[in-house]
Amino acid sequence: MGRDYLSIPPFPPRAVSFPKTGKIARVEGIKMMGAALIEQLKQVEDFRTTDGRRHPLWLVLLLVIMGTMNGYVGYRGWGDFVKRHSRVLIEKFGIQKHGVPSYSTIRRVVMGVDFDKLADKFNEWAKTYVDLEVSEWCATDGKSIKGTVQNYSSSNQNFVSIVSVFACKRGLVVGMEKFENQQKSEIQVVQELITALGLEGVVLSFDSLHCQKKLAK
Repeated sequence: MGRDYLSIPPFPPRAVSFPKTGKIARVEGIKMMGAALIEQLKQVEDFRTTDGRRHPLWLVLLLVIMGTMNGYVGYRGWGDFVKRHSRVLIEKFGIQKHGVPSYSTIRRVVMGVDFDKLADKFNEWAKTYVDLEVSEWCATDGKSIKGTVQNYSSSNQNFVSIVSVFACKRGLVVGMEKFENQQKSEIQVVQELITALGLEGVVLSFDSLHCQKKLAK
């Protein structure tokens, strides 16, 4: 946890093809990607009441993303991240009066934010900046979230899963979708996600579960 977040670019430059060359273009591209992501995060509806709201939703979400990219995981980890780098974060983002978000604020935001809307905005951002090459390899998989299991010992067991499309060469997630197994199947969600992302000319890998005629077409 001793790494300084500034040592890691907040937005991977490998995802973008810039018209310019050299270090200046690289830095400009990273700034452009960061600004675009912030604009997408600002479009996620804030579920909190205006009373007592000290930090905009987009800022809290951005700090969670930055903390995660630096190896800080979970509510306590994200709280430690913003506390450890509070001086720099306040300066960079012009945070005034109330300082950086507290652990409890981060926890409340992560628990209450509409993940579907957040995922939609992430996918829109990724489609703009992740320019996949022809025949580039993408792995598609679904993972269940252990803490969401309900009625685990019955036939009505329900849980939340996340399906993601991962560009192996770049080490980037280019799209993701959440679903509950009582409402949809992974097969259906994968097909919908690939269609929504408009992936063409890439090589997709799947579990044997997805050996479906519809997907092959």
